[in-house]
Amino acid sequence: METVPGYRIHREKAWARSSKSHHGHRRCYLSIIARRNRCARASQLSRDLYAATGTRVSRVTVPKRLHETGLFARRPAVCVPLTSTNRRARLEWCREHRDWSMDQWATVLFTDESRFSLNTDSRRAFIWREPGTRYLPFNVREIDHYGRGVLMVWAGIMLDGRTPLHVCERVTVTGVRYRDEILELYLRLFRGAVGPEFILMDDNARPHRALLVDEFLESEDIRRMDWPARSPDLSPIKHVWDAMGRAIATRNTPPRTIQEMKTALLNEWDQLPQEIINCLISSMKSRCKACISVRGDHTPY
Repeated sequence: METVPGYRIHREKAWARSSKSHHGHRRCYLSIIARRNRCARASQLSRDLYAATGTRVSRVTVPKRLHETGLFARRPAVCVPLTSTNRRARLEWCREHRDWSMDQWATVLFTDESRFSLNTDSRRAFIWREPGTRYLPFNVREIDHYGRGVLMVWAGIMLDGRTPLHVCERVTVTGVRYRDEILELYLRLFRGAVGPEFILMDDNARPHRALLVDEFLESEDIRRMDWPARSPDLSPIKHVWDAMGRAIATRNTPPRTIQEMKTALLNEWDQLPQEIINCLISSMKSRCKACISVRGDHTPY
């Protein structure tokens, strides 16, 4: 029997609406379970969808459906763990310093140690997230990352200046070595050049807070900035280490020995434009505002 044309068109439209509805339900369900388990692989999400709805989709289709809901596979931001006490301290510190002028920041020497390794970690882990949400709490993986570095360096940066890059003979830094090999060697010079307004910024690592270090700073009349614990994102020198690490990793011939690594680091430090350092220090006001806006939580810096 011949089908009435109008009826056929109506049936095809109804089928299309039904198909589109099922497609939308699958997409919605995938979006929900991906947000609940942001580390789930596409194959796992496909199995979860089948178990819940009886509908099979390939692992290749899963990312396409999630893209339609605004979710994309990206590497998670890796940050140090923050407790509620850490967040309160960070928030208080940023509120105290958000109105500092550049003249005030110009008196601060930002110092830090960093480890550089000949080995790189090529592992890649992805999470599902929306664009622009990298540092929201549910997209951050908190890790105490000390690395397996084989070469330790120390340096300080300030507006229109920097210390030499100090390569430590041993990876472990103690309070005695911090005072004798670093502070006595470099701090007197900068204290004399800047004057009584000079401020030392170092983090809360145990060697930095040794009693003998406090006694040395007091004897030299060097003021130390109170620094909130677990706040690498507030320290501009961290970005300098990142830049140096990238520069070394992208060399035509990466260093293969400790001596080659030492030479490469010294060269990269000497070639680092002072304009980059000045720009990083000029960002302190923005760093404080960003931290305040998230009430002491992780920032994009």
